Amino acid sequence: MNKNTIHRKPIKLDTYEQELEDNFEKSPSLKADEEENTINLLKVAAKNYQRKGKRITIRVYDNDLEKIKAIAAEEGLPYQTFITSILHKLSTGNLRINNSYLSG
Repeated sequence: MNKNTIHRKPIKLDTYEQELEDNFEKSPSLKADEEENTINLLKVAAKNYQRKGKRITIRVYDNDLEKIKAIAAEEGLPYQTFITSILHKLSTGNLRINNSYLSG
């Protein structure tokens, strides 16, 4: 046995993942130019997926920030991540307000 061999437990695939695995070998091969185009397209998609958002600076009242930090802690999130999440939900029309946060 090679000393560099890594022992891994078998991975349990869900139905969709298993279907992908089963059909992988059946997929047609691409011609060289198609393969290069596909690779370039996937590289651009990966780069865009990993792109971080823009930085902004805002002023927030001290007492508001303390309340936001407390809510974020209850949610188990860093407060900046929590704020970003709120802004994203607002911009996508998915903001849901829990009234218990507003009561104090």
